[in-house]
Amino acid sequence: MDNTQINEELEKNEEMTAENTAASEQFAQADQNSAELNRVREELASSKDKYLRLYSEFENFRRRTAKEKLEMVQSANEQLIKALIPVLDDFDRAEKSFAEKTDKDAEGFKLIQAKFKKVLDLYGVKEMEVKQGSDFNTDLHEAITQVPAPDPSLKGKVVDVVEKGYLLNDKVVRFAKVVVGN
Repeated sequence: MDNTQINEELEKNEEMTAENTAASEQFAQADQNSAELNRVREELASSKDKYLRLYSEFENFRRRTAKEKLEMVQSANEQLIKALIPVLDDFDRAEKSFAEKTDKDAEGFKLIQAKFKKVLDLYGVKEMEVKQGSDFNTDLHEAITQVPAPDPSLKGKVVDVVEKGYLLNDKVVRFAKVVVGN
């Protein structure tokens, strides 16, 4: 081999070394880019998870506040209704005293009573249907006393209704006061 060939070989080796160095630098850069890409993907996944958790928490908050608002609206008149129920009791007592009378005063009274009941019905107030012989239910009734049952079939059942009970949107506003057979 002569010097020219050796020089050419050396130049080729140097070129190959430079190419190898450039390739290894590219591989190092690619590894670094890959690590950066993985880090960014992990951050993205973490951000998505945080977003989903925050979104679901907000949705739960929104539902809860909407439910609370609905409950507040439904029971907003509860205090007023509780105050008006004794007036309704007074109407019922007065109706019993007007039962024998047929004059115009009784008619006017009955019209006022009917209008009052209609307004209460409009706002969701319902009278509990409690009759003698009904099962005693602690969720709806308040036992004010127990008496010996006049009939064995009335044991543990309602013997008499002392005061009517009322519901507001299916929620007890006033328990029915009853006498229970013993």
